[in-house]
Amino acid sequence: MVVVVVLTGLAAVAVLVAAHWYVWRRLVRDTTSAPGAARRLGTVAIILLPVLSVGAMSSSRSGAPFLLQQILAWPGFLWLATLLYLVLALVVAEAARPALRRFLARRDATAKTPEPTTPTGPRDEAATERTTSEPSTAEPSTTGPGAEEPSTTEPGAAAKTGAATKAGTATKTEAATETEAEPIAPPSAPAATVPSAAAPSGPSAPSSSSGPSRRLFVSRAVGGAAATAALATVGYGTYGVLRGPSVKRVTVPLAKLPRAAHGFRIAVVSDIHLGPILGSAHTRRIVRAINSTRPDLIAVVGDMVDGSVQDLGPAAEPLVGLEAPHGSFFVTGNHEYYSDASAWIDHVRELGLRPLENERVEIAGFDLAGVNDIAGETEGAGPDFVKALGDRDPARASVLLAHQPVVIHDAVRHGVDLQLSGHTHGGQLWPGNLIAGFANPTVAGLERYQDTQLYVSRGAGAWGPPVRVGAPSDITVVELASRQA
Repeated sequence: MVVVVVLTGLAAVAVLVAAHWYVWRRLVRDTTSAPGAARRLGTVAIILLPVLSVGAMSSSRSGAPFLLQQILAWPGFLWLATLLYLVLALVVAEAARPALRRFLARRDATAKTPEPTTPTGPRDEAATERTTSEPSTAEPSTTGPGAEEPSTTEPGAAAKTGAATKAGTATKTEAATETEAEPIAPPSAPAATVPSAAAPSGPSAPSSSSGPSRRLFVSRAVGGAAATAALATVGYGTYGVLRGPSVKRVTVPLAKLPRAAHGFRIAVVSDIHLGPILGSAHTRRIVRAINSTRPDLIAVVGDMVDGSVQDLGPAAEPLVGLEAPHGSFFVTGNHEYYSDASAWIDHVRELGLRPLENERVEIAGFDLAGVNDIAGETEGAGPDFVKALGDRDPARASVLLAHQPVVIHDAVRHGVDLQLSGHTHGGQLWPGNLIAGFANPTVAGLERYQDTQLYVSRGAGAWGPPVRVGAPSDITVVELASRQA
């Protein structure tokens, strides 16, 4: 068993290291052209953030001061959620990298291709005017150095020959001298016009030397898009937790429920997870939401806290305001056993909730039973179905409160009609629902197992990162329906 735990821990560390290296490579190394301040800052962040995450996870278990837990919790836990969606976004974006590079290469190739020139003809007067407005390299080859007058194809050339041509009285030697001097000017014109087809290769044209390289541009574009998507996802998921759970309503028909109990409403709330992030304000939101449904009975099915009574007693205080004609009931979850479950059982009793420790009470029309969480087995206080259900009247309908859905098979063996559970958070962070499905028979919602129905709540809070994606928090009003009605 110890070997399995060690190997699991090493595998988790390896995954975290690989994920951080991948994020550093794509968002730090690939987006910076050379070592410098930006790369150093990114590297420091990639090293510091996981340290905060480890500190946030270990501080509550190690009994660190509650103030230190609160300081580490926000950045440490939020980074874990951000890391998850950064990795997912970057992996998806890998397919876009080569496509974007090919697109940019085609665009650059198109920009560098010279436009074909149209020959000047006598019928294209506009082209002729453009040609004759500036000297051409074709002039010297047609006129020769001894030409005495410009070609007829360039009617404007006489105007540019200077005073000697206009006077007409210069000597033959002077005329020759001017004519030979005339072709000296044109070479400067071709130097500006002829190489224009190759202009993109010059220093003044857009190229990789005038800005970030194509690979650097693609890395920055893809990395920026991935970071934006990850931050937006985490931001929206955080808002969903902090605004409080929504209310769901489910009708569950029970064959043994008498007509008098038809329409009985049980408000089910699980996984509140009060801790260094979610405090008394979160509890008040939950109490208001529950009371607004006007339930007949309230069931708190475990994982109410992540800490000691000393640290979180004030955060749980608003639970004293829960209102239901048939009372409020509580069963332990696995996290209560990480935080002195016996102390919390005593405290919730002071808040007006009745703990069901492997026991049963009779409600009008059905039996309500509760069992301890299986994590209590380490303390000799695990679930005892015989004690809770062994001597009951099987003709009466029964409702069982049990934190983890995995005990559904024990509930089936003891003839339970409906089990109410939590624990899974519905996966909390997609694709966590796929992973949760391997460890739990039902991740969320209502399902039937032989003659027993199981309803699993997604929970009203969040463990670790105060973020939910694809699994919104909820409080469920389960309305029991009699088939005799």
